[in-house]
Amino acid sequence: MESVNSFELIPAIDLKGGHCVRLKQGRMDDATVYGDDPGAMAAHWQSLGAKRLHVVDLDGAFAGKPANREAIRAICSELHIPVQLGGGLRDLAMIEGTLNLGVNRVILGSIAVANPSLVEAACKAFPGQICVGIDAKGGMVAVHGWDDVTDVTAIDLARKFEDAGVASIIYTDIARDGMMTGPNIEETVNLARAISIPVIVSGGVSKMDDVTACAKFVNDGICGAITGRAIYENSIDFAEAMRVLG
Repeated sequence: MESVNSFELIPAIDLKGGHCVRLKQGRMDDATVYGDDPGAMAAHWQSLGAKRLHVVDLDGAFAGKPANREAIRAICSELHIPVQLGGGLRDLAMIEGTLNLGVNRVILGSIAVANPSLVEAACKAFPGQICVGIDAKGGMVAVHGWDDVTDVTAIDLARKFEDAGVASIIYTDIARDGMMTGPNIEETVNLARAISIPVIVSGGVSKMDDVTACAKFVNDGICGAITGRAIYENSIDFAEAMRVLG
């Protein structure tokens, strides 16, 4: 098991039409708008102690090609902390273009299921800058904006990338994402224990107890948790959470 030195609580910014939004269970027709200045929102989380920012290009994810480029550029120009971004990245040229905007790491999701060799090629081309996003329902991988649940288990998919050089796995339980019901810690820890790649918890992190519960498994390979709706609606005090985590 690769050692994990610290646990990060990572604020999320989801982009739709240049706005900061959050979805419920990935439904584009169930979006709550939290701001119209992504750069300012990113700077806000950084000012409260964020050590990394998680950004999702929702329009890109559904279109299959990057969108919101100017918003992404604005976010990166405001920050000195690293930004990880996913949504619609389908080939090496798209990945390179996104990294050139100032993004530190890109996240490959549905394409990692359809074309695992792209993940391997990307890891070779951009060492340390490729993450794999695994969205699952009942332990089975879901793709294409969560519309399709496959017959591939999350663990089997993750194991394909053990030797590729993937920086981290972002594991989302889609039944819980945006629902404020708590993360699926058991399933996420099972995944982390089955692979050597660090795993980031995503989906349902809604209160401080969820954060501390996830952080207890840092030695099992859980390196962080992503939170969105909870910090926008103040059910988690982000600044206080950063103080607690040290």
